[in-house]
Amino acid sequence: MADHKHHHRHHHGARADEQGARPNGKANGHAEPAPAEAEPQAADAGAQAPPQPVETPAADPASELQAVRERHLRLAAEFENYRKRVERERSEAWVRAQAQLAERLLEPLDDLQRIADFDPATTPAAALHEGAEMVEKKFLRALEAAGLEEIDAAGKPFDPTQHEALTTMPAESEADDDTVGQVFRKGYRFKGVLVRPAQVVVRKHG
Repeated sequence: MADHKHHHRHHHGARADEQGARPNGKANGHAEPAPAEAEPQAADAGAQAPPQPVETPAADPASELQAVRERHLRLAAEFENYRKRVERERSEAWVRAQAQLAERLLEPLDDLQRIADFDPATTPAAALHEGAEMVEKKFLRALEAAGLEEIDAAGKPFDPTQHEALTTMPAESEADDDTVGQVFRKGYRFKGVLVRPAQVVVRKHG
């Protein structure tokens, strides 16, 4: 009886040793299933939940009206500054143009002053006349360079937009009727704009 219990314990211990020798605690020749891999998360690791719409508070009409007023005032101020700048630049450009014209007239003015300093008792009249003609030509060249143009009126058909009729004179032929017979005062245009009309005498036939 004791031998039988001893044999039983020996056999049971051998089986326990056999089971302990098997890897991963496998018994009875059946492999235990491998531990299941961790299931993926409900969504990818980098994915985020869609943003929830944020409710914005209703706009305040009074605040919107105030913002519109401020924007209007700002635009009005910017336009006023622009207008003043344009006027200032236009004024400066006009002053520069006048200064350039004055500079052109300085040389003939110098000549005119020298002529005025001549002693009429010792200066021949011909010299004074020649000096005056020289100054006149210099003045005309300076003004023409700036854009002045003399109106050629003598013998031309009378043009009320360019000529001012002072009086009339008889025409020798019908072909000369309503033409300029004499120029009292020359007229000028400046860059195509009438500065003053020519004062003329108009021929009339019959």
